[in-house]
Amino acid sequence: MHKRHFLASAGLAGLALSSARAQAATAGGSGPVLLTVSGALAKANRGAMDPVVDQMMGKHGLKFDKAWAFDSAAIQRLPAVTIKPTLEYDGKVHTLRGPLVETVLRAAGAPEAEGTKLGLRAVDGYNVELTLADVRRYRMIIATHLDGHPMALGGLGPQWAVYDADRLDAFKDKPLKERFEKCPWGLYHIDVKTA
Repeated sequence: MHKRHFLASAGLAGLALSSARAQAATAGGSGPVLLTVSGALAKANRGAMDPVVDQMMGKHGLKFDKAWAFDSAAIQRLPAVTIKPTLEYDGKVHTLRGPLVETVLRAAGAPEAEGTKLGLRAVDGYNVELTLADVRRYRMIIATHLDGHPMALGGLGPQWAVYDADRLDAFKDKPLKERFEKCPWGLYHIDVKTA
């Protein structure tokens, strides 16, 4: 079995438990939490990582005292951006829609400094380290919809941190399979650190 698929499947149980606990703490939340932002935040709507309840976070070595938890409705309330990159999976142009990573971070009370460090983690443990300057330069979004349909867990979703590689000098001339290495699909956690 492919390691990424195995880890994603194994982590789903932990995600469900973590989501249930965080959901209870989410201000006005009515659905399971799909994205948790932790670290250097000015505010929080959930408490510390619980090693019993937050199993997947624990397996990924995450630790935090407070966080901001987003359910699907909270993410959908943020202003959305649409991009149309050619995807590596089929070599075709697809429409992706969701809020800018910068917008999500602002909603969570993250620092605005360009050098703010970000760790974007997927359900399989894949982690990408970027700065706030990077996500601004790439106009990176947290895609929730692919070709007009919500993205499912088990596919590229429910969130995918992604940019329009076709229009970015840093990526457009790379082979298609190398353009999205900084784009974790199945995104569930963002760690924020000051520069």
